[in-house]
Amino acid sequence: MIPTKAYAAYDASSLLQPFSFERRSLRPDDVHIDILYCGVCHSDLHQVRNEWGGSLYPMVPGHEIVGRVVAVGNQVTKFKPGDLAAVGVMVDSCRTCPACRQHQEQYCDEGMTGTYNSYERDGKTLAQGGYASDIVTHERWVYRLSEQLDPAAAAPLLCAGITTYSPLRYARVTSGMKVGVIGLGGLGHMGVKFAVSFGADVTLISTSHSKQADAERLGAHDFLLSTDAASMEAHASKFDVLLNCVSAKHNYETYLNLLALNGTMLVVGLPAEDPAVSPFALIKNRRSITGSMIGGTVETQEMLDYCAEKNIVSDVEVIPVSYINEAYERMIRNDVRYRFVLDMKTL
Repeated sequence: MIPTKAYAAYDASSLLQPFSFERRSLRPDDVHIDILYCGVCHSDLHQVRNEWGGSLYPMVPGHEIVGRVVAVGNQVTKFKPGDLAAVGVMVDSCRTCPACRQHQEQYCDEGMTGTYNSYERDGKTLAQGGYASDIVTHERWVYRLSEQLDPAAAAPLLCAGITTYSPLRYARVTSGMKVGVIGLGGLGHMGVKFAVSFGADVTLISTSHSKQADAERLGAHDFLLSTDAASMEAHASKFDVLLNCVSAKHNYETYLNLLALNGTMLVVGLPAEDPAVSPFALIKNRRSITGSMIGGTVETQEMLDYCAEKNIVSDVEVIPVSYINEAYERMIRNDVRYRFVLDMKTL
């Protein structure tokens, strides 16, 4: 077994605090990683505070993990000690269902094994995440990361990156398409970067004028204030694709009216309350709403390689592990541009 230091939530109401546990000993197809950085995702906060229900404690959050390979099992072929490597939102699946055979493991028929707040395939071992000194997992769920990328800024690619890259690729976003990105946060800022890099005409849609300057800095070609009824009306039926990154309560119909003929709203934000949608908003222009959840192992590696080629990383604020509880409060206030990343050397 591998002694591991971490920060954990012991229940839904307590602050995160130091925690020690043991990772499993290396199996033949495992990779042992010394964690250097771990991104802080808003879903970490939701699950720590049991806002989605079903949380398992003690809980070590974190699924945007970058580190150095320490050791590998004797059947591992993709990694060697010293390699820069990454782990994302999942660490296992059934591996045999149709989705898994297509390397879309996030849609596993039996349910994927999350990096944390999940039971491993034995049904009794609690998976623990990346607010920790080490992680051990099967090489299928470990990704190569280019040495050309800033490892701290690359960490959020493992969730915010793939969560926005995958649906934009699924929608075949390319040069000349009109794309609206709704919400400029951890997800939205990556959505803008990817859509711009794909050659689309990108508009950032926000409830706040304060986001306009950042949207332009990130490469957006236009800005639309969603609280301005006249501007929204002027943009009706304009967009081919909307990437909805909003996790706060909001009205889908406000944005569906922006979609052109055969337009699609890609949903990646997760509001606490289910939104209502009138079918009349859908039948006009034959609009559709499509959900998307992270990406499979092959697509995640593809995304990381693309980011290395295009030099795309997240905008981050690197913090010590001891600051995590303050960081959560700042996330609630949207006081981060645009992702906190834990420096695990401070653990």
